[in-house]
Amino acid sequence: MNKEQTIEELKNIVKPYIANQEAFDTLTEETDFINDLKINSANLVDVILDIEEKYNIVIDNESMERMINVKAAMEIIDAKLSEKE
Repeated sequence: MNKEQTIEELKNIVKPYIANQEAFDTLTEETDFINDLKINSANLVDVILDIEEKYNIVIDNESMERMINVKAAMEIIDAKLSEKE
């Protein structure tokens, strides 16, 4: 799975929870879920649950705390998928 594909899939996952359309439209690896997209902490849990379901992975608490932006989410998804292989 390439970076662009992962970003597109993440965009589809976070779209229902965003409160800042402009930041969403210009989403990059550096986009912060809370500060840029204005996703509240309760919805961030929903995002993580959706990511777990989409990729059939389990994200531990330590990884959840690190998942603050798109780049971190991509790194965690890649790491968890590698563990499964």
